[in-house]
Amino acid sequence: MTELGARLKEARLSKGYSLDDLQEITKIQKRYLSAIEEGNYSIMPGTFYVRAFIKQYAEAVDLSADELLETYKSEVPANKTVESTTTATIQQPQSRRSLSKMPSKGFMDLMPKLVVALFIIIAIVALWVLFQNKADNSKPDNNTETPVTVDTKTPPTTGKNKDNEVAGSKEQDKNDEETTKKEKKQQELSKGTLVNDNETTNYTLTGTEEFKIRVEVTGDTWVGVQDENRTEISDRADVYHAADVVEVDAKGKQSVRIRLGAAANAKVFVNDEKLKLAASPSERSTQNIVINFSEKE
Repeated sequence: MTELGARLKEARLSKGYSLDDLQEITKIQKRYLSAIEEGNYSIMPGTFYVRAFIKQYAEAVDLSADELLETYKSEVPANKTVESTTTATIQQPQSRRSLSKMPSKGFMDLMPKLVVALFIIIAIVALWVLFQNKADNSKPDNNTETPVTVDTKTPPTTGKNKDNEVAGSKEQDKNDEETTKKEKKQQELSKGTLVNDNETTNYTLTGTEEFKIRVEVTGDTWVGVQDENRTEISDRADVYHAADVVEVDAKGKQSVRIRLGAAANAKVFVNDEKLKLAASPSERSTQNIVINFSEKE
């Protein structure tokens, strides 16, 4: 057992937590928590997740993660890009992956013939229309119509009619104004505000009744979604891979906390509006995104 592992285990025991309790709090598998305490990092999905899991462990037992990593940096593997072998090491069900189907070879072979046939049909139709127009123009016009003049007089406007017109105009203006006000009540997502730790960014969502979260994963990253009570509301908090999509309908929740292990490998959408990260993923890889929801009145 390393000194770092002993420090974490001591803090866990002082809190009265078992490994099962800590697994429920952090959503990290028990075997990874045990490996951290024993200093056995070889079973981890990658060196990046060693640091990420240690930080979550430390936060759960009220220790300073940054201070621990700095103090025991000689015991912790240097951070680097997650190896591609993590795909084979951690096999998890993919959520809502969209697979594009390539057109069959037979259909591709028929494409040139279909295009030629389409052009032939268009040419035949064009020739037929041209022939019909020429035939119609060659027919003599035997019917000579006498123009009819219709004298339409506008009745004089009485005082009562003027009053009705003014009232109708005011009513229309009022309806137009109400319509404009309704159109202005649209979804607004505030700019992110960084908290002192520079790892957490707060946003506010207003002007809508919907509260849907979507995280599109472009590379290996940890993704977890919790409500204001720190209860996981996604299918699972875990390591996701490229092309995975995590979707959560958070309607009825006051706030949502999205935890990204590698922020550069994920895109976050709120009601289909892409969320702009306040902290650069290149400077702050692990990020917490907190969205406070104020339902439309």
